[in-house]
Amino acid sequence: MARRTTSDARRQDTREKIELGGLIVKAGLRYEKRALLLGALVELSHRLKSDEGERARLIAIGAEAFGNDGE
Repeated sequence: MARRTTSDARRQDTREKIELGGLIVKAGLRYEKRALLLGALVELSHRLKSDEGERARLIAIGAEAFGNDGE
């Protein structure tokens, strides 16, 4: 049973990583350097912790981007 749980957890982890990678592609950032992407995400993390308005603004932008693709 423990082996199955571990396998399920790894499968779920892999799926999440694939979905997150898909967001990079969807944002048009596929060919950017990984260091740039990580830096941008770290900076975003800092901003979101200090500015709730920025969070709401970015959620609206993301929701519109998903809406444009029918998701």
